[in-house]
Amino acid sequence: MKDKDEFLKEMETLQVPNADPSAQHQNSVKMAIMNANRSAALGAWLLAIPSYFLLCVFIYYYSHGQSNWFEAMFNVIISMDNTPWLDFMAPIVLIILPIVCIIINILAITHVQLKKAGHTRKYREFSFTIRIRWWNVLLIVLSKLIIAAFLAFAMTENISITKKSPDHEIKLVHP
Repeated sequence: MKDKDEFLKEMETLQVPNADPSAQHQNSVKMAIMNANRSAALGAWLLAIPSYFLLCVFIYYYSHGQSNWFEAMFNVIISMDNTPWLDFMAPIVLIILPIVCIIINILAITHVQLKKAGHTRKYREFSFTIRIRWWNVLLIVLSKLIIAAFLAFAMTENISITKKSPDHEIKLVHP
């Protein structure tokens, strides 16, 4: 009982800090649009299939690795191209997934803040901050490289040079 009385007496004599409403406190909090760790993990999963496809292409054509494991990936893509209602899946898997990875990782490292500024608070201030998270930046760069590789392949696949005149004419070949 004595401890309780001492505690109550001490609490009564405790100095309470004053809250000054005129103090210049920050009126908003900078928040990330997405969580950086979750977006990095999701981005890695989104890049798994395009990266696996590029690895298979590289090993199959450049290292001359003849294996059923690599040919299986090509057969899946070929069967998707030959099936009329699945022919749109290859571009989605190989181009759209890296684009989604870029978007979610940019949202994860970007912080946006809008607040009133100035002495009379009649001005608005927009703050745009990018925080460097190396996994997110690495996934953004890797996604851009994958997209560039697929777009370069698509462009070179559809352009051929024919010898009709001394100055080589570029002819677009449509499949």
